[in-house]
Amino acid sequence: MTASTATRSAAPAAPGAGRPRRRRRKITGYQKRNLRTAMLFISPWMVGVLVFIVYPVTYSVVLSFTRYSGMEAPTWVGIQNYVTAVTDPLVAKAASNTIFYAAIAVPLGLVVALVLALAMNQNVREVAWYRTIFYAPSLIPAFAMSFIFIVFLNPQFGVFNRILGIFGGQDVNLLGDPTGVKIAIILMAQFGAGNAALIFLAGLRNVPKTLYEAARVDGASPMRQFFAITLPLLSPVLLFNLITGVSGALQVFTEAYIVTNGTGDPDQGALFYMMYLYKNAFGFAELGYASALAVLLFLVGLGLALLIFWLSRRFVNYDVEAN
Repeated sequence: MTASTATRSAAPAAPGAGRPRRRRRKITGYQKRNLRTAMLFISPWMVGVLVFIVYPVTYSVVLSFTRYSGMEAPTWVGIQNYVTAVTDPLVAKAASNTIFYAAIAVPLGLVVALVLALAMNQNVREVAWYRTIFYAPSLIPAFAMSFIFIVFLNPQFGVFNRILGIFGGQDVNLLGDPTGVKIAIILMAQFGAGNAALIFLAGLRNVPKTLYEAARVDGASPMRQFFAITLPLLSPVLLFNLITGVSGALQVFTEAYIVTNGTGDPDQGALFYMMYLYKNAFGFAELGYASALAVLLFLVGLGLALLIFWLSRRFVNYDVEAN
């Protein structure tokens, strides 16, 4: 054997040498027909997403860099709308009101929804009636609930002050106080907790009964069972309701608009971010500036969602068994 032959035989084989090449799998005519059928069925959804989501969002981002009233052609202004939004005192006021609302309404809503779900999960004969009663308030439209609260909290003839008078309390005007009107809107939002309660109820029904039986054998109290079994196994559902709750809180609009007649008063106490965005778009015909406000709201909501997902690694448990 010559040296050159020995060198060639000792050289390492090229990557993949000696391995059988995978032949590309051809798509049969039957599979092509199935693919075309599937695309046909999902095409309405795809068209809807493109027309009603992708295009409006893209167009709104483009408008955010323009001055546009809806009557004449847009004028490019660059980042001027964003600079104005950062320095606008009413944006800061609307943002603080929205943060105040979200910081109270979202945790309170989760607690209310979870309590309702626990009540609806009881093994009693009348549980179907209880589920209907607890869920029914969430079916009331937001504008109708707002009018009900206006009458209920009316400082002159409202039922709330009459109830306070029975117990010796003095009349209060929640709708005439900057903080009181936010509290009223927060309480109003709790009547829609039935939707989140149904999601919690679905999660409760999926918790294995054997875990509770083992806990009772070990002498665990109902409170201990709740914090050691129920709450950890409900954490994925809690995460979902938290995300949707924060998203809804950032977009609170209808209740505040009706209660304050679109003004946000008293003293701009109910001027939430979406209301100020709406007033700029359709009240002041500043569609470019309103689009910039919408983009900022989207970025803040996306950032909060990512933050919650990142923090959820510490409290969300996807295991079937409780720790």
